[in-house]
Parts: sequence; structure tokens; C-alpha cells
Amino acid sequence: MQPGRDTKAELNRRSQVCEALAGTGVRVAKVDLIVVVGFLKRRNNPAMMIPAELVPRLAIAKSVTVLTGAGVSAESGIPTFRDAQTGLWAKYSPEELATPRAFRRNPRLVWEWYEWRRKLVAGAKPNPAHFALVEMEGLFLRFHLITQNMDGLHQRAGSRHVIELHGNIMRTKCSDENTVVSSWKDMGDIPPKCPTCGGLLRPDVVWFEEPMPEEEMQEAMTASTHCDFFFSIGTSTVVYPAAALPSEALRSGATVVEINPQPTPFTPQAHFALAGAAGVVLPELVRAISALRRF
Repeated sequence: MQPGRDTKAELNRRSQVCEALAGTGVRVAKVDLIVVVGFLKRRNNPAMMIPAELVPRLAIAKSVTVLTGAGVSAESGIPTFRDAQTGLWAKYSPEELATPRAFRRNPRLVWEWYEWRRKLVAGAKPNPAHFALVEMEGLFLRFHLITQNMDGLHQRAGSRHVIELHGNIMRTKCSDENTVVSSWKDMGDIPPKCPTCGGLLRPDVVWFEEPMPEEEMQEAMTASTHCDFFFSIGTSTVVYPAAALPSEALRSGATVVEINPQPTPFTPQAHFALAGAAGVVLPELVRAISALRRF
């Protein structure tokens, strides 16, 4: 074979990969007889590009950990925590309604606010980012999904194991016993009372001034420090301790990818920072990985 010339087998392989990726919008390029994925560009988001080296590196990863934040839920129409203060609730700050002190002071007000928020969540549906993460779960030997969101949309999309750092707004627990309560008799009380002890029921979420759930935080930290790739998606990386997870993954040697429409304090540290909506970037990334894995 002459120097710089491709073998017939190599040319045929390139042709097959190009055909496989043709429907994904991915261009391919050859570097030293290795087929790599070129830049991926969405027609409806021309500013968003996926770097050439990301897809082949991710395609051979064994362990992936993902952290999602409010930006992912916002794409389903669920307002972020602070944006939720509209209408009758505009005169209250979240800090006035999401603390143990607020609940002790006016439990009815807090319960009614969360009932309003629950209706918003119940009317929302998982978006393409949620479904893409379900697909990603099946692409890697080990996959961990950590979320700061309390809406349960990951589970509704089909994700099997979700580490919920801030609880779940659709669950209810006893404020005295700290146990989940799935049903109770409607006696007209607002908030309702625990059928076991008579204590007031409350949403099963983490409020300001409350500690993070120890088991979930430990599980999240372990997943973040024992992965090949770490994704920070739709999170501002300013709410701690969850905001520390990308940095912990970075220090542990993981390749860190940030997906967010706007830069965050963590952006300069990420190996790859993809500026775009999660519902646009993730489906394209999954399609490219799946196509490359076939060869």
C-alpha cells in the first residue's frame, strides 16, 4: 500500500459510517485512517456545535454520570423555582414559603402553595431531553442520573434509577415522623394530618435550612467521583452542595461536559461546553453515539 493511501476495506468502512450517520446531521472526517465524527450542527440552532472529538470518546466510555437542573424541567414548561412566583403568589418570595419556619408559622399557606405547584407539574410532560437520557441509560455499562429537580419527569420518561437530591414534590410525608405517606382520609384539614400519628403532612422536598438527604448525597458523590464522563445539564452550578459535583468529577479525572443555553460559573472548567437547549443537544448526541457504536 502506498503511503497516505486508504485500503479498500478502510474506504468501505468510511462509506458505511457515513451512510449510518447521514440521517443524523453529522459530518465525518478522516484523520490517520481513523473515522471520527465531525461537527454536528442543528439547522434550528446553528450556533450549537458538538466538537469532533467528543462523540468517539463518549462512545467508548464505560461509566457516565449525569446531573440535571431546573433548565431541563423549564423545557417542559415548568417554571424555575423563582420564576414560579406569579399571580396570587407574586407577593411572596420562595424563602417565605419553603422553610420549616414558614411551615410552622403558616402551614396552610405553604401547603396551598405546593398544591398549586403540584398542579403545574402534573400538567407537564417529559421533553426530548428526558427521553434522550433514558436512551443514554441503555448505552453505557454504568449510568447514574442525579437531579436537583423535584418534578419526577425523569421517572415519567422511563429513567429507572434517579437520585433525587431535593426530594419529589409529588410525594407527601409526615412532618413529625419524616416518613412517606401515600394515602390519607380527607377530613377537610389543610394541610391534612398523618393517618398514623396525627402530625401535619407536608411535601417530601428539601426546604431551605434543611440538610440534604444523606443517603442520596453520598450516592451522588460516589457516582460523580467514579465515572468516565460527567454531564452537567441545565443547572446554574450555583446551588450547593449539588454545584460541587461537577468539580468533584473533574478532580477525580472524569471528562466533564456542560450543556446549558447560557454560560455558568463552571463553564471555563468544563472540557466541553455545549451552548444549547438540552432537548436539542442530547437527542443529537445520542443518535451520533448510537450510529458510531454500530461500527
